Amino acid sequence: MEITAVVLSALTLGLVQMIKSFGLPQKFTPLIALAVGIGLSLLAMLINGLGVVISIFQGLMIGLASVGLYSGVKNSIDKR
Repeated sequence: MEITAVVLSALTLGLVQMIKSFGLPQKFTPLIALAVGIGLSLLAMLINGLGVVISIFQGLMIGLASVGLYSGVKNSIDKR
């Protein structure tokens, strides 16, 4: 599960950045990240056999992790 979460978090981050390039307002980015994280986690559920509820919680964690990862990198670059 841990490897899946790491891969899905990076994939979520990439997909959200791609969606942002189509003109998504910045304030909707966390909501889109949560939706993408949950969606990818539910797709991964078919592979790893987790339950629906666990996959939804995993998707929430993946979405929040991708938002935090982006924010952390952005803040680190801005301070330089």
